[in-house]
Order: sequence, then structure tokens, then C-alpha cells
Amino acid sequence: MTRRDEPSTLLLANRLNAIGASRRQVLRVASALALAAFVAPGALAQTPPPPRVRFKAYPFSLGVGSGYPRPDRVALWTRLAPSPLEPAGGMQPENVDVTWELASDERFGRIVATGRVRAVPETAHSLHADATGLDPGRWYWYRFRSGDAVSPVGRTRTADAPDADVQRLRLAVASCQHYEQGWFTGYRHLLAEDLDLMLFVGDYLYENSWGDDLVRRHVGSLLMTLPEYRSRHAQYRLDPDLQRMHAAVPWLLTWDDHEVDNDYAGDQSEHLDPGFLVRRAAAYQAYFEHMPLPRAMWAKGASLRLFSHTDFGRLARICMLDNRQYRSPQACPDPHKRGGSTDVMLGACPELLDPSRTLLGREQEAWLEARLAESGRRWNILGQQTLMTHYATPREGGESVWSDGWDGYPLAREQVLAALEKHAVPNPVVLGGDLHATVVADIHRRRDPASPIIASEFCGTSITAQGSVHAVNEARTRHNPHVHFADMSRRGYLTCEFTPRELRASIRVVDTVKAKESRIETQRRFVVEAGRPGVRPG
Repeated sequence: MTRRDEPSTLLLANRLNAIGASRRQVLRVASALALAAFVAPGALAQTPPPPRVRFKAYPFSLGVGSGYPRPDRVALWTRLAPSPLEPAGGMQPENVDVTWELASDERFGRIVATGRVRAVPETAHSLHADATGLDPGRWYWYRFRSGDAVSPVGRTRTADAPDADVQRLRLAVASCQHYEQGWFTGYRHLLAEDLDLMLFVGDYLYENSWGDDLVRRHVGSLLMTLPEYRSRHAQYRLDPDLQRMHAAVPWLLTWDDHEVDNDYAGDQSEHLDPGFLVRRAAAYQAYFEHMPLPRAMWAKGASLRLFSHTDFGRLARICMLDNRQYRSPQACPDPHKRGGSTDVMLGACPELLDPSRTLLGREQEAWLEARLAESGRRWNILGQQTLMTHYATPREGGESVWSDGWDGYPLAREQVLAALEKHAVPNPVVLGGDLHATVVADIHRRRDPASPIIASEFCGTSITAQGSVHAVNEARTRHNPHVHFADMSRRGYLTCEFTPRELRASIRVVDTVKAKESRIETQRRFVVEAGRPGVRPG
């Protein structure tokens, strides 16, 4: 493909590379440029009051959303965008005041909290409001107002009090929603699932186009700049099924690679582009502008601190992890790509066992161990991007593993499993995505299937993104006896119901994503009993 003229920041980084600057020097310059381009919320606090606004079209075209419930608060989101696919969303370059209201009833007969947030052009007139002073463990309804416009109504809930004797938590896990490869049919069925919470574990959008039998097209081509990432987010947010799902329940989210660039690792792109940090900063800012994240997550320059934990009484702790932003580059990359992932043969890649390599970064590793050690909850859930259990592929002369997942960072995985065992963490459950497949497995302390089971794992299939060859998956599953089920042929989501006694997981799959309407069925059911590690059919 022919690429448009690069932004000046990317050109500068490329020129530095061309004249022989070291990678460290190039990254230092790119990081400074990215930091300058990444607008911190605090920098906008002194903006002048705006005039009364008149919109040329309905400004709440992207809907509303909520996330990150706590016992006394929840994060609320919307964005003013009367023409969402136009530059600046069709908004003028001026500040706009927006009022939010949160009520204890759907008709807003009793408004229990309200506030005003200033939408500014520097952050695409996106709104992030922290509704505080709420009661634990209850449902609320919310909306936004600006000028004469009123947003759609969203429904959200707070987390339960820390000492509450919670009897049920029902959540869903979704990932990998490629706009072109299918309709977001699964969300239409999710609305009927009676959920408390939605977990999205990566690849909310795709920066590129690929696949067969596409049902709709992205606006634009490969994403490189902040306006391009904003436009792609807006296009996804215009999907009515996704929009209704955001309005139905609070979300917890993490990203994977395609929100930025395929297979990127920390400060390194798949092809080692010298201006990557500028591009990454643009992608991170657009992500923040379109997700129901607490404002505090965007606090340190050109980064987002997505790792967080959420408790539901004494029943469950959910730790959401970020295994993209802080990771080491993939081991033994394909020399033709220079970076990114590949299948590597065990024993032929010593770099896999380099103790300095990390998937989560040292700060997040320490944070996770501390959260697990102090938890004391009945269930301890890790929401993260990909498959944690060992899942080798048999090859002539040995085994290979995929270098982009936990198999590519075996010592990082060992550190997490050691922490679970060291602190005797009750009933660990790992939830993930990324593979465009469902994989259900036991996670053993060692590869020996007779060794202790440390955690149970449910890796959910994709909302739309196409899977791989089914026969390959069957061969891998036969080779890995700790894997109870694996299937790459179906699209859908995972539901999990946690009670003090057990976890019940259902694999929910649609007939097709090539039509707007499609039936759904339960492909398999599984159970994990509290106090008894391991997955069994349910």
C-alpha cells in the first residue's frame, strides 16, 4: 500500500534513524514528542468558561458508558460528536459544559448525584465523570445534558461493600471485535444475559484490514495519527449493538495490540518503526477518549495505567492486567519482520529463558502479588489479554510455542503462578481472549499434568475476528492433556457466574457473524468448585 505523508514527528524520528542515531536516542526523542502530544487532563483545568452551545446535529451519537464500579462510585463516559466521522467529530474548537445526572430510578424521579464536566477540543470533547457518594451494591441510571440535547440513558451499578456476603456475581468476557469481519451480533444476545459486569480483554478495534468475506468496511486505512485513531473508535462506537451493551452494565477493560499496532511490545512496534512512540501516544489518547475509564488512569504523560482491581464484597476480586504497555520484546523474532511474534521451537531459543524479560513490567508484577496476597476473597480473577496455560504445538523434532503469549514469557508466567501458590490464593481463575478461539484448561504449577493445579482458565473466543485452522487446534489439544476444550470455529463470548460454592461458565456462540440477526447457543458448560482446583464439565 502507499502511505500518506507522515506526521512531522514521525519524519523527525525517521531522519534521526537515517543519520545513524542510536535506538536509545531515537526513542528518547520520540518519547519526548509523544509526551508533548499527549494532553493531560490537569493541563485543561484553567480553560475559560464556554458560551451556550448549539449543535448542528445530535451530539450524543456515540452513546454513553460506565465502568470501574467501586462501593461508593462509578466512572461515567460520553463524547460530544454530532458528526463523529468528521474531523473533531463535527465540533467547533471551543469548550462545552456538560451536566451529568445519576438517579436511583429509570424515570429519574430521584436524582441522587449530579455534576458538570467541561468538554474540550484537546480531548475530542470526551467526558469522564466520577460519580461519587453512592450506595454500595445497587443499580443506578445516568444521562448527560448539554444545551438542549439529552443523551441516551445508561444503567450502571456500584460494587458491593467490602464485607458484604455477596451470593452471586455474573459477568461476561468478550474480545477481538473486527468491524469488517462481522456484525457485533453477540452483544444483542448479551443484553439478555442478566449481567452485573462486562469484561473486555483486548482488541476493541483493529488498526488494519484483513480477512475474507468482509461485511462492512473501515473508514480510512492503516491508523497512524490521532485523528485517524479517533475516527476508527467513533466508527466502532456507532455500532448499535455495541453502543447498547455499553449502556447496559459497567465495564472493566484492558487492551491488547490492535488498539495500537499488531504485535507491538512496550516501546517497540512490530517492524521497529523509529517514530512508534508518537503513534502509540496517539492511540493511547484516542483509547482514553472513547472508554469509560476513571480520569485518574490518565495521569502520567503518554501512558495509561490500566491495571486495577475491583472487589465484590467477600465473594470476588478481579485484577485487570496490562500485558502490552510494559512488556519486553518477543523472543527470537522473524528476521524478515524484525520484531513481533512467531512460532519458536523450544530448546532453539535461549532468549525465552532470559530472566530479565517481563510481560507485565516490574511495577505491575509487584502490584499484582500484593493484591493477591491481601485479597482474602472467595474467588480471585485475573482478567488479561491472552492464554496463560502452556499450549505447545507438536512439531517434527520437538515442540513450538507462540512467542507473543505467556508461552513466550515462561519465567513471567512462573512468577505469577509462584505468587498464587506462595500466598495460597483461594480459587484463582484466569480469563482471557486474543486467540479467536475458546480454550478451557487447568493451569498446573509445572508442565507435568500430575503436578498441582494452581488455577482454572477460560479463554473466550472472538466477537467477530476470524479464527485459525480447526485441525491445528485439535492437534494441539491432544498434545496438551490439561486442556479440556478448544475450538476456533465459532464466534461469541463467555459468561461466568460466581457463587460462594462454584463458578459456572458457559461458552455462548452465534450461528454466524455475517448477518445482523443470528441465533445463539451454549456450546459447552463447565464448573469449577470452590476449594477444588480444576475444571470439569457442567
